[in-house]
Amino acid sequence: MLVPLRRLASIAATVSCTVALLGCAPDVEQRGNLPTQDKLSQIHAGSTTRDDVEKILGSPSSVSVFNNDKSWYYISKRTSQTAFFDPDVVDQQVYVINFDDQGVVKAVDHKALQDGEQITPVARATPAPGRELSFLEQLIGNLGKFNNTGGGSGGGGGTQQGPNPRDTH
Repeated sequence: MLVPLRRLASIAATVSCTVALLGCAPDVEQRGNLPTQDKLSQIHAGSTTRDDVEKILGSPSSVSVFNNDKSWYYISKRTSQTAFFDPDVVDQQVYVINFDDQGVVKAVDHKALQDGEQITPVARATPAPGRELSFLEQLIGNLGKFNNTGGGSGGGGGTQQGPNPRDTH
């Protein structure tokens, strides 16, 4: 009777360890559509139009905002995440298609993960227009708002705005 219990405990421990190890396996995720070299070779500066690029590569991941859609971006990113840790970027490829004013390809540029730059955003808040009031100033300023001095029904309105429909002049 003891041998089967030991064997059962051994099997349970093996299964538990296997499940724990599988939970720590990295999860690789691919985002975006990376154009193949075959498709990219069909795009030629000076002759390929915007419509041709869309037919060959499909719609872009993103378009430029500040220069009237003169740049299209095809972005692909692969990340790996283990358990609950933050994901790590394993690979990133960006193809930039630049167009001239007539919508013809001007240049094709490629950027990889090592071309990226790490930035640190400034941790400031943009001030809102107006004056900051202290708690006491807000309290005193609100005292008159809750009097029913307007003569109308309802509460909390302060003075009444516009003509009173009940007045017959």
